Amino acid sequence: MKFRKKPVVIEACKWIPNELGQNTEIWPDGWGGIENRWAVNVATKALLIPTLEGTMTADIGDFIIQGIKGEFYPCKPDIFEATYEPVN
Repeated sequence: MKFRKKPVVIEACKWIPNELGQNTEIWPDGWGGIENRWAVNVATKALLIPTLEGTMTADIGDFIIQGIKGEFYPCKPDIFEATYEPVN
């Protein structure tokens, strides 16, 4: 059997931290400075995201996605571009 992914609108933001480990991109409404609630690896500037599957790492340039149940997780740019398109 073959399956097609259901069209789902998600919110996402790219992780581009400054020297203080704060995102230079604007978080979607309601996300408000999540880097202040999660840990940032000082050496690599990676964002450590608690998920249902354990802690995941968002490297610089990765997208942070809020899923349909309000959960957050990282996504590599190439996967994001292949999976999602902008919605007006």
